[in-house]
Amino acid sequence: MLAKRIIPCLDIKDGQTVKGINFVNIQNVGDPVELGALYAEQGADELVFLDITATHEGRKTFVDLVRRIAREINIPFTVGGGISELKDADKLLGAGADKISINSSAVRNPSLIDNLAKNFGNQFVVVAIDARKTPSHWAVTVNGGRIETDKELFSWAKEAESRGAGEILFTSMDHDGTKNGFANEELAQLSESLSIPIIASGGAGNMEHFVDVFTKGKADAGLAASIFHFREIAIPDLKNYLRQQGIVVR
Repeated sequence: MLAKRIIPCLDIKDGQTVKGINFVNIQNVGDPVELGALYAEQGADELVFLDITATHEGRKTFVDLVRRIAREINIPFTVGGGISELKDADKLLGAGADKISINSSAVRNPSLIDNLAKNFGNQFVVVAIDARKTPSHWAVTVNGGRIETDKELFSWAKEAESRGAGEILFTSMDHDGTKNGFANEELAQLSESLSIPIIASGGAGNMEHFVDVFTKGKADAGLAASIFHFREIAIPDLKNYLRQQGIVVR
């Protein structure tokens, strides 16, 4: 078994880390560089920094912030938000990001995935999918969950993989911020239908939820925000607990 990864996620708004519930009720939780450095020191495997209003506001991700992060942090990190063309990705890579995450721009222009993979390599490209359950299917959304699209979770994930995505970061909007556990059934279905790693996001509330996401959900990585930001779970404690449950972590 490949070692499972623990990934704190830092949502960025106006240069600060923020957190909400079901993508709303946003509150400030601190400086992203300081928080990221703390998580790296505690044993996080990777970090994800998402500029959560970049697409909605039509801005580009803050390249200067990425430079600061790269100077201070010694573990791999992914950056997303407002990336819509090759030059955006090139700037972020040049600033020190290890991977880029695309979401709304990939839904609107799927060939962006092909272009990024061809120019930078599949391992550089994370396709993030925010989806919510409807009576008939899991609907893919864009603009930070504000707009529902005609794309369906499983077929879109499959297409993203075929176009060159190196990983899928799936956030269940129904679970996001609720701390009631991950969308394990859907994660397992994604894992079984794809050959690339799946990062699970949305719903982490306790250590058992991570056991479930790695066993029932078959995810390759567990991503969380508020439980780390509000010091509810310490990363070293989480990793020790997972080892005790027989789950391989770094």
